[in-house]
Parts: sequence; structure tokens; C-alpha cells
Amino acid sequence: MKVIPKTTDLCDACDDAQACALLFQTFGLRRAFTGPIRTLRIHEDIGLMRDTVSQAGKGQVLVVDGGGSISRALFGDVMAELASRNGWAGLVIHGVVRDAEELNTIDIGVKALGTVPKRGSRTGAGERDVPVHFGGVTFIPGDHLVADADGVIVLPSGLTAADIAVEDVVAATAAYAAGTAPTAKP
Repeated sequence: MKVIPKTTDLCDACDDAQACALLFQTFGLRRAFTGPIRTLRIHEDIGLMRDTVSQAGKGQVLVVDGGGSISRALFGDVMAELASRNGWAGLVIHGVVRDAEELNTIDIGVKALGTVPKRGSRTGAGERDVPVHFGGVTFIPGDHLVADADGVIVLPSGLTAADIAVEDVVAATAAYAAGTAPTAKP
């Protein structure tokens, strides 16, 4: 399994990394995940979501703009099993999920605003692969996302986590913690 650099280290090493300013809860067995972004814009409807996670994910991250609604769940255990089987790295949902206990046993990463038991409708309404914006970040299909316990970040277009050298910032942080960091000259 590949090691995913921490979002904190990536932000310290890359000033242009965008941090999503929402307080997400984490679900699923993958506590950290990264990959190219795919997007959905939906409102309290799971039809397009189910169709999308039924397709090959190829290590991508599905970013879902559910408008921040907490009335109806956009994702649950059945879709999580589909997403996992089909190779999705994870999902970031600006909305809520359900089946939290079951989600935490499935090999998928999920960030969402919380849980609610009522499922969304199934009309299939919404948009796929369009830029979506929430938490102060614009999520553009094809850009790379990294998520872990500290949050969700989007890297500058054309960069992946592997492209950003975090070794120097990790070493500087370690030196600071050890009290051996160089001090600024007056």
C-alpha cells in the first residue's frame, strides 16, 4: 500500500494547496486517501451517485456537492460496497451519509458532514464532472485531492501528492520540536 503524505505536510510544502474549510466526519476503513477528482452536483437524490459508483473508479475520488443538506443521506453501505468493488479511492460529500456502522467496515474512504437515517430520492437528477465549490475550495475534475484525519485539500492543477517534496518541511518541524532549529538572526 502506498504511503500518502499528510495533508499538513503538503500544505506546509505547497502554499497553493487549497484546504477545505468544513468539519468533516470520517467513515470507512481508509482513513486517508488520494486521487484525481470526479464530481457530482446533486440535491437529496442518490440516482446519479449510484450510477457513478457503479462505474470503474480507477483510484479516483468522487467529490459530491450535495449543497450541504442534512435532510437526506446521499450515500450508504450498499453504495459503499459498490464503490469499493469498483476501485474508487474515496468520496468527499458536502452532505450526509447513513449506515455509519457498516460504512466503517468497508474498504473505502468517506468524508461527510454527518449522518441521517433517511435516504435521498432516486430520480437521477444532477450534474456530473462539473466544477463544484464548497468550503472555500473549487473542486475541478482531474485535479488531485488528498484527505486524512486533518481534512481535505486540493493540490494545484497538474500536481499530485508525489510531486510535492515534503521532506524539508518534515525535517524542519522535527528540528523545531527537538529544539535544534536555527534561530533567526537579529
